[in-house]
Amino acid sequence: MRVGLQIPRFHWAGGPARTAETLAAIARTADDAGVASIWLMDHFFQIRSVGKAEEEMLEAYTTLGFLAAHTRRARLGTLVSGVHYRHPGVLVKQVTTLDVLSQGRAWLGIGAGWYERESRGLGVPFPPRAQRFQRLEETLRIAHAMWGSGPVEPIYGKQFQLAEPINSPPPVSRPRPPILVGGGGEHKTLRLVARYADACNLFTRYGPGELAWKLNVLQGYCEEYGRPYSEIDRTSLGQWDPVRKSPAAIVDELGKLHEMGFTTAIASLRDVEKLEPLEILAREVIPQAERL
Repeated sequence: MRVGLQIPRFHWAGGPARTAETLAAIARTADDAGVASIWLMDHFFQIRSVGKAEEEMLEAYTTLGFLAAHTRRARLGTLVSGVHYRHPGVLVKQVTTLDVLSQGRAWLGIGAGWYERESRGLGVPFPPRAQRFQRLEETLRIAHAMWGSGPVEPIYGKQFQLAEPINSPPPVSRPRPPILVGGGGEHKTLRLVARYADACNLFTRYGPGELAWKLNVLQGYCEEYGRPYSEIDRTSLGQWDPVRKSPAAIVDELGKLHEMGFTTAIASLRDVEKLEPLEILAREVIPQAERL
């Protein structure tokens, strides 16, 4: 069982003048602790469940480049990018650049998006839900094409038209950077995971019964497309407080997730900027998780 870290908040002591110093310390400590991956929310405003919209929020891909310079082994990605934020050709170039500069550690994390307030606030078009899902599937196809080994050919879809999708340099990851599609929608999202992605991501707040059901739905789609279910990295997203909560309880939670069929547990950590939560993970959680 792999453990990943999500960093959803940058509201730290010292304000912007110390943000870079604090984030670099978190990244180095997490990398040394043995986390398999480090993830950022891709938002421009803070989300309601974490803080006020006006709170500090760094742009994700600039920040991932910073993290690449301060880590050596952890993979890096967004959890996840709303498909309407960036043109798919530009997004593929961004992830490719991250992959090259991190020496093959980038993920493409993507989803249909939902946070209308930040889009309206910054003037980013926010299409209806059905159109966003159309864009999501086309973006996944474009990523596969631009990261493929075939000749450069135009890509003309209903939502996007790329006359010359050159992607040079190519990514370091082979055969390409892995793709995570976030969300638990049983009619569209999990079907897209089975068809195009290397990983899904489900919230632990769904509860054991619903989580198990969604994994079962995903397995059914894999069978429909003739794809081994074992190829999919089944990731969960939760929140941990290893300082105030027994690390043994976190290990127990990991064991239950593993029994359900999850292969990676990603979590945000309360007071991560103090580094103690990461140090506890390194001593008392990650070694146990690796044995599952």
